[in-house]
Amino acid sequence: MSLRLLGHVELPAHGREGGFDHAAVHRESSRVYVAHTSNDDVDVMDSASDRFLRSIHGLKGVAGVLVSDEKGLLFTANRGENTISIFSVAREHEMVRLYSGIRPNGLAFDPSRGLLLVANVGDPEIGNSSTVSMVDVSEKAVIGTVVLPGRPRWAVYDERTAAFYLNIADPPLILEIDAKTPSKMMERYKVPATGPHGLDLDPQGRQLFCACDTAKLVAVDLNSSEIRAVGELSGPPDVVFFNSRLNHVYVAVGTPGVIEVFDARRMKLLERVTTEKGAHTLAFDQRKNKVYAFLPATHRAAVYQDG
Repeated sequence: MSLRLLGHVELPAHGREGGFDHAAVHRESSRVYVAHTSNDDVDVMDSASDRFLRSIHGLKGVAGVLVSDEKGLLFTANRGENTISIFSVAREHEMVRLYSGIRPNGLAFDPSRGLLLVANVGDPEIGNSSTVSMVDVSEKAVIGTVVLPGRPRWAVYDERTAAFYLNIADPPLILEIDAKTPSKMMERYKVPATGPHGLDLDPQGRQLFCACDTAKLVAVDLNSSEIRAVGELSGPPDVVFFNSRLNHVYVAVGTPGVIEVFDARRMKLLERVTTEKGAHTLAFDQRKNKVYAFLPATHRAAVYQDG
């Protein structure tokens, strides 16, 4: 077995129908931040003691959450009001809230340039509303917008190539965007499965892991631009995290409600861990090899130890 259940963290009950969305870990403080979308909050946990600390309120429809360890910043995508927020992690103080586009969701950050990519899902009734907004964090301003060929999902940043990678649901693509010239789309990787959703990067192995709605986990070789492998999932996935120390890939599958753990080298399924139906999002603490699965039916986080 790979994942060992350590226990559960009780989180605030849902204020309305819905549940949790993206989550991120700040390594230095050992804080876990998760979008509690149904409450318009970000819930904060301590990964050292595995306990709930507090909630950050007033983030309407919050969906995306991202942490910059390098800059000590927390970013949220507030989908219900078409804004993003930037917080100082040290004080959890909101520094600025900006209009970013229609229904912001995915986030990725280039710490060397202080450039935040915001993937805006858009509105199917409004033409060209699926976009990427580029935010200069030091200037606290949107400095550019790029119209996308389809609805975006999640995004990651690769320091080695100074590039953002962004999933597009339809047509099924991964777009590469140059951080030095953020209005420029450099490469399109065709994904051989419908609905690219979760995305993470193996920076040393030079590959992307992309989880697709049609129950496929796809590995893309960034050196050759070829599809390296395809793994079978038990249902439509959402969040993906790569563990560089153990070479494991964790995939959250909301239906039936499992975490699937893959060997990243062989794309072989190692185990399938039952969580809870609807549990489609994870957090991963790289330093502690801990995986958190957020359980919407019981408003808890299940805590697992790997290795």
